[in-house]
Amino acid sequence: MPARFRDRLGAKFIITIAEPDPCLALYPQATWEAFCERLEAAPVKDERYRRFVRHLFAHTDEATLDAQGRLVVAPALRTYAGLERDAVSIGSLTRVEVWAKERLGVSTPSPDEAAAFTTELGLY
Repeated sequence: MPARFRDRLGAKFIITIAEPDPCLALYPQATWEAFCERLEAAPVKDERYRRFVRHLFAHTDEATLDAQGRLVVAPALRTYAGLERDAVSIGSLTRVEVWAKERLGVSTPSPDEAAAFTTELGLY
């Protein structure tokens, strides 16, 4: 894990799938707790909600980095994200995403798409 993300994540953090993206998401404990509070406060807890929650938490673990800053990823999470060799870590607002290098390029917007979206958001 790049040093610039270690302080942000803290000593213990959460690793989970990043549905619908084919990558993993790492959340600081406090951010994950806030996410869970929003999930728990959902106004509808029907079968679709329960299926999603089960799926998400079946693919969620607490994690730590070893002394060299490496992250051990469970086999099911590696499979979900397609992590076989090279991984790329990206800071993304409230979380850090871990992508298989070959999958990341597929998710990059074209320059025109990026310009249109930033204009739509009022950022450009």
